[in-house]
Amino acid sequence: MTNRRSVSTKVLLYDTTLRDGSQAEKISFSLEDKLRIAAKLDEFGFDYIEGGWPGSNPKDMEFFNLIRGVPLRHAKICAFGSTAHPKHHPSTDPNLRALIATGTAVVTIFGKSWDLHVREALRVELSANLKQIEDSVRWLKKHKREVIYDAEHFFDAYFANPDYALATVRAAAEGGADCIVLCETNGGRLPHEVSAVVEVVRREISTPLGIHAHNDADTGVANSIAAIQSGCVHVQGTINGIGERCGNANLCSIIPALVLKMGYATNLDTARMKKLTDLSHFISEIANLSPNHRQPYVGASAFAHKGGIHVSAVQRNPRTYEHIRPDAVGNRRRILVSELSGRSNIFEKAKELGYTIKKDNPAVKAVLDRIKSLESAGFEFEAADASFELLLEKHLGRHEPYFEVLGFRTINEREKNGGVRCEATIKVRVGDREEHTAADGKGPINAMDNALRKALEKFYPELKEVHLTDFKVRVLDATAGTGAAVRVLIEFSDGRTTWNVVGASENVIEASWQAILDGVEYKLMQSRHRIHKRPRPV
Repeated sequence: MTNRRSVSTKVLLYDTTLRDGSQAEKISFSLEDKLRIAAKLDEFGFDYIEGGWPGSNPKDMEFFNLIRGVPLRHAKICAFGSTAHPKHHPSTDPNLRALIATGTAVVTIFGKSWDLHVREALRVELSANLKQIEDSVRWLKKHKREVIYDAEHFFDAYFANPDYALATVRAAAEGGADCIVLCETNGGRLPHEVSAVVEVVRREISTPLGIHAHNDADTGVANSIAAIQSGCVHVQGTINGIGERCGNANLCSIIPALVLKMGYATNLDTARMKKLTDLSHFISEIANLSPNHRQPYVGASAFAHKGGIHVSAVQRNPRTYEHIRPDAVGNRRRILVSELSGRSNIFEKAKELGYTIKKDNPAVKAVLDRIKSLESAGFEFEAADASFELLLEKHLGRHEPYFEVLGFRTINEREKNGGVRCEATIKVRVGDREEHTAADGKGPINAMDNALRKALEKFYPELKEVHLTDFKVRVLDATAGTGAAVRVLIEFSDGRTTWNVVGASENVIEASWQAILDGVEYKLMQSRHRIHKRPRPV
């Protein structure tokens, strides 16, 4: 390969979560969301933040009005739009005038690279498109803007008609573009194709090049890295790879690859890199998406170890099964326990939870055997740390029973008006006192939870602050139909920490009851027996 850049070359990081990311299915950012995200991206250290397309909707225009009052330390806000419409000269084009009205120092415009689009979408002569690209860039430069030109569909355009595709980026360069971004808009190209095309363009023009990749062939990250290796000094993408169709190139994977693995210079120092996982989770929360546990670098499973051999090896040397240090991106190692576990899993998980025990402690083997037995019955402890800790407490002989359930009953009654009434009754013993209570609920599980709390809160008032935050039911053998065993995972919170518990049975109410009991017991153990567990923030 030719024209490779030295890794000492600085790569500029351009985030388009607020514009391209918001085009993803089921994602809609409010104005307040956009302002919060922009502030977070700036804090992380991005060079550019694309705020939106002011010519397309009032919300984006209002964003540009309000972001002027936000003191940014690192990033330049970019307004996004297109080259002038064929009917307009740049000076009279509403889109370009809206870009100038935002007052941003940087403007990003896209133009057509593919002759197919010029003929069938714009319906103009090829030469007219070239003139409109050059004139649009030149007009923006006359207004003292830094201009980033996005060459839309450039790679497909190059393979269809290389001479014309190159003519479009020459037009942008002639107009004075500060950076020309080669867009892999359809997301279907492979890294070797991207590398080859970037190197051709690098020989044709001297303007700095960038890459904007999509992920339709699951190569968005690889294509972006290949483009940087071949001479691009500017990379665009979104946090968590959100975007239209299959998404954009994922900056949460691109950034650590460039900085930690390849040594490219960016604005990001060690301290900022450690905020990457937090940034990923922040964007997921604002976008109302569940974080992808299996996402590289920042996912909860990225450094999770389950197989006994793996855990034993990582215990001796993390490099055996970890490609980087988890804390380099603000993540952490997790040891999972399951039927595949060995003693090392139990020992390391106990240590992670704050226990000081020896590996040859008989409780370690006892817990391992019990977990394997329970998992064969449908339990799963990978996502149920609280249930695991209660199990460990019992085998260490430290479990302190706070109450005894003498019996419970649930009633589901369909009423004449078509409604359903759910009631649960429960009898518990606390010390030498018995309580017999009943409670209604929106369903049998809710009624059981309410009845248990009603019986126990007079003895343990801290239970008033506990609430259920997530409830999942998994059918373990769909072929068994309505008689299938189910696994219930419940997440509880007291407003400060969260904890997860599990139950399993062929009866969904019994499985839920097991999990609810673990959730309540864990809270009492945590607040009254010992408070050693590292909190997991809500």
